[in-house]
Amino acid sequence: MRYSDGGGLTAEQRRRREEVRMRAVDLFEKVSGVTQLLHRMGFSVQIPARPVAERDKGTITAWREATWQEV
Repeated sequence: MRYSDGGGLTAEQRRRREEVRMRAVDLFEKVSGVTQLLHRMGFSVQIPARPVAERDKGTITAWREATWQEV
């Protein structure tokens, strides 16, 4: 059964699947709503003004090579 053939579903089942898909779209708009809510509460994206002095590029590179590949 191919998707172009309706995925083996009846017309009613395809209509129901499409309804569920369209309702699910609304769930993904909640992320934007949370962002707007936090902004109204006074929260904002925090970006450091300058890099930290203790940053050790050698240690970071070693971690990336050893650990990041496992992740």
